[in-house]
This record gives sequence, structure tokens and C-alpha cells, in this order.
Amino acid sequence: MSSQPQAASSAILVRDGRLLLIRRRNPPAADLYAFPGGRAEPGETPAETALREFHEETGIRAENPRLFATYDLRGEHDAPARRTHFFLSVFLVEAASDAEAVAADDASDAGWFTPEEIRGLPAPESVVECAERLRIFLDELS
Repeated sequence: MSSQPQAASSAILVRDGRLLLIRRRNPPAADLYAFPGGRAEPGETPAETALREFHEETGIRAENPRLFATYDLRGEHDAPARRTHFFLSVFLVEAASDAEAVAADDASDAGWFTPEEIRGLPAPESVVECAERLRIFLDELS
């Protein structure tokens, strides 16, 4: 396995205290709920990756990406020949309040979940952690 991680980004859209998640269709996170996102393309900044992937997977054009968290994700449980290593940048984004999410590309489903609901979903630890951090932040705003 290469020790050099692949760049990836995801985006969090918050609406009425709920976070938009997609259910992944393909490995390495097939059937898990996650924030829309994916691998960077050559020459893209992390923010550009987040906005592109968000649009590809939800049909929503997001804007104003603000870095929220970063993760060094190693696929320790992957088979050795398929082991993954990503450096993930997670952004908070904004979008029109009437924009409808439609699962597309790598997404088999899309839905809005509260941080409490996310704890009960099959989701990567990084997603649960971001949702919990956002729950605390949202509680402070209300």
C-alpha cells in the first residue's frame, strides 16, 4: 500500500437542524450513510472537490465552502490488496433553501437526518463525529 493518501472532500449541508446524507452505492463505503463527497480530480482544490462531488451526488449546487474538519482515514479493515488511505477535508456549505436532493452518481439514496438519528445509522465514525460536533454548535445557536 502506498503511504501517500488520496485527497478527498465531502460537504455538509444543514437545513432546519438536519444534515443531508447520501447512502453510498460503491466501495469503499458501500451501503454506509455519509456526507456527499469523493476523491479529488487532478488540479482541484479540496473546496472545489467538495462542491463538485456534492453536486454530482445530490443535484444541488452548493456554495461558500468553509473547512469544518479534516481526517486521515486509513482502511485498516480493508483487504491488504484493496487497502485505502484518504486525507478527507470536510466543508460546511450553503445552498438554496428550496433545492431538492436527488440521489445520483455514487449515491443510492439521499435523506435529511438529525445528529441523533445519525448515531443510529450505519455511518463512518468521521460522519458521526462531525454530526455530534454540529449538534453542539446548533444547540449553542438556539
